Amino acid sequence: MNAMKIAFSPCPNDTFVFHAWVHGLIPGAPPLDVMYADIDVTNHLAAGPNGLDVMKISYAALPWVLKDYALVPCGGALGRGNGPLVLSRQSEDPATLAGKRIAVPSERSTAYLLFRLWAAQHAKGALDIVVMPFHEIMPAVRDGSIDAGLVIHEARFTYPSYGLTKLADLGEWWEADTGLPIPLGAIVARRSLDRDAIAGWARASVEYAWAHPEASRAYVAEHAQEMDPDVAKSHIDLYVNDFTANLGEEGFAAVDSLLGRAAKEGLVPAFDLAALR
Repeated sequence: MNAMKIAFSPCPNDTFVFHAWVHGLIPGAPPLDVMYADIDVTNHLAAGPNGLDVMKISYAALPWVLKDYALVPCGGALGRGNGPLVLSRQSEDPATLAGKRIAVPSERSTAYLLFRLWAAQHAKGALDIVVMPFHEIMPAVRDGSIDAGLVIHEARFTYPSYGLTKLADLGEWWEADTGLPIPLGAIVARRSLDRDAIAGWARASVEYAWAHPEASRAYVAEHAQEMDPDVAKSHIDLYVNDFTANLGEEGFAAVDSLLGRAAKEGLVPAFDLAALR
């Protein structure tokens, strides 16, 4: 059986999910040829001529790749209580952000779409968006070269040390506005492949990981870049949940809502929502 080429991140949630499949523990599944890459890399790879068979990308990048890739309803990440934050040096009315410089880590991310949808309601007027590496955003806001910044992941816990103030928790806003989880990372497969079979193998890998949590520990640690084991476990507990095993109707509704709204705002290319299924 030929190896299937797959790309996902070295983050603990992805290595936890795919450990069993990567290590040949899923009966009938093809062997995997793995490329480890951050999601910004896979977002652009999937949109170009050199995309792999199966890839983990941001849900925000789906509209650019749906012609060639189908959404696999298993193996990805949706969540609650883990949304991005909008930070500034001092508390202010979000409406005052209009015309100011706002730093974001990527324009093809769920965080960016959430920010733009939130800003359309709260920050009336045009925004001056600046893309910069994630680790540079909080220092830039602190030092005044940027008026506000969009941050993700561990910045939820570290921003006070930069003397910054939270203007908005976009996860809280999204959940209050829609009642739905936040679509984060999606698994996609080339449309020429058997999506149902791939979903089955991915689901079996997730279920194996849950049934044998110790089995993947060394593999997760190997790729976690010296991350504390307790932090890695917290990362897995947060991002690997029921939606990972099965997107389900609630998961599809969340994706429909995010991308449908984003398309109406002109933030992503127009597409047929039916193509998600």
